[in-house]
Amino acid sequence: MRFLHTMIRVKDQDKAIDFYTRQLGMKVLRQKEYPSGKFTLTFVGYDDDPHAPQVELTYNWEQEADYQVGDAWGHIALGVKDIYGLCATLERNGVPVPRKPGPMQHGGRVIAFIRDPDNRAIELIQLEE
Repeated sequence: MRFLHTMIRVKDQDKAIDFYTRQLGMKVLRQKEYPSGKFTLTFVGYDDDPHAPQVELTYNWEQEADYQVGDAWGHIALGVKDIYGLCATLERNGVPVPRKPGPMQHGGRVIAFIRDPDNRAIELIQLEE
């Protein structure tokens, strides 16, 4: 077995794609509309390799209400080379950074948390060189 993707529902497809591509540097790997089901699937990620992990953004065309993240949801984690610089750039671009970059509370790696347009948590982890 191998990990394929994580699916998240997005209320505004354009905002979600912009966030994951422009703000986080992913690229759209593929997108397909399903008119009979009234939804669009957009897969984003960092690697064109079809075996690399991806995020599936599911846009339901007639969804009007905000999605509820729920208390079982945790977060997506991304390894980054310059967490302090990235968080500063994200904040300048209006991305919420509720947990500023710094060491984990009980020691260990430098982490930060940001929020996507649907208010989901994304953990950023400083990659060790």
